[in-house]
Amino acid sequence: MKIKMQLHWQILIGLLAGAVFGIFAAVYQLSSFTHDWIAPFGTLFVNLLKLIAMPLVFASLVTGVASLSDVSKLSRMGGKTIGIYMLTTIFAITIGLVVVNMLQPGNSIPPEVSADLQASYQGEIEGRTETIEQVKNRGPLQPMVDIVPQNIVAALSENIRMLQVVFFALFFGVCLILAPNENTRNVKSLIQGMNDIIIKMVDLIMYVAPIGVFALIAGTITAIAGDNIQTVLSLLSSLGFYTLVVILGLILHVLLVYCTFVRFFTRFTLKEFFTGIAPAQLLAFSTSSSAATLPVTMECVEDNLGVKPEVASFVLPLGATINLDGTALYQAVATVFIAQALGMDLNLAAQLTIVLTALLASIGTAPVPAAGIIMLVIVLESVGVPSSGIALILGVDRILDMVRTATNVTGDCAVTVLVDSAERKLVAKEAAA
Repeated sequence: MKIKMQLHWQILIGLLAGAVFGIFAAVYQLSSFTHDWIAPFGTLFVNLLKLIAMPLVFASLVTGVASLSDVSKLSRMGGKTIGIYMLTTIFAITIGLVVVNMLQPGNSIPPEVSADLQASYQGEIEGRTETIEQVKNRGPLQPMVDIVPQNIVAALSENIRMLQVVFFALFFGVCLILAPNENTRNVKSLIQGMNDIIIKMVDLIMYVAPIGVFALIAGTITAIAGDNIQTVLSLLSSLGFYTLVVILGLILHVLLVYCTFVRFFTRFTLKEFFTGIAPAQLLAFSTSSSAATLPVTMECVEDNLGVKPEVASFVLPLGATINLDGTALYQAVATVFIAQALGMDLNLAAQLTIVLTALLASIGTAPVPAAGIIMLVIVLESVGVPSSGIALILGVDRILDMVRTATNVTGDCAVTVLVDSAERKLVAKEAAA
């Protein structure tokens, strides 16, 4: 009898093998070979995931909303989901501020190292100046304006505009409910068929997931290290404490918030939950993209955890766009770290400003590449910390991006099973009545 290895173990093996190969390539000066012949397979894998992300969000969300058959259910689920997402983000920012204030990693950076880091990454900061200025000049209601697309075809063509697609899919699904006739039933059936086909695409793409993850991790290590592993070691020696503080904050958030939700408010044990979502977590870590991971995340919570499709198709796409707990925590830690490194003192009022600004920034993330680091500018400017200080943390941002994306996806899954459990209890209560 042939036993098939579970997907998360295959992906983990690919991840570890990629890390070993990446270190080997850096030590033996094979970064060019890795860039030319290994990394492209990782890019192809991510492109395949991104290719189906937007169609999946649209088809699954429309199907999920239309299956509710009652707009009041959507309103109830929507209010509950957004409320929980806001709550977890506030917890994340608060945990980040507590950890960074207690451990004070910025005070461990010598002035000469701070100057060297700023000089090394000043060019990269200048290259983003135009985008940073656009973000800084946005009005307070611009995130609300950005939600409504002028052209749905254009929105579907760019994964960065997922929130616009979510809005249109919700609008479309609600109208399917409000206009019940033979023609709209045919439209619903067509979109359901489209959704089934895309889910099958996800299954096929996951056959090459271990290879894709191997290539992504190997390419990431050589991109950071080049032909000299000492580059990574030098960065970690300078920013290792800051990196550990961010990771500690993320771990605490998962343990204190998500594990509490799952353990006490859902029907799952922690082992069942984390085993079920492991493939999505590992892919999020490898790709650093919640959007690219979304097809796999949806498959994990539906197939492995038994979440109802109408819940998963609503809560997860929404979470991928507004529930960025890992990013919000990172922004809080990074802001205080940069202030500490520059010898600035942030009082209680300034830190409360960080909570509010980081919350709003995580909800209304600008539709631009590298949105997390760009939105950090808004948080820095809100408390008077020079945005040029971003240069201090750019060296390890790629590493932390992987960890915070895995945290974001874990949070999406935790809230999804929480909402699903609450909806099941409510249905059972109504049936009993």
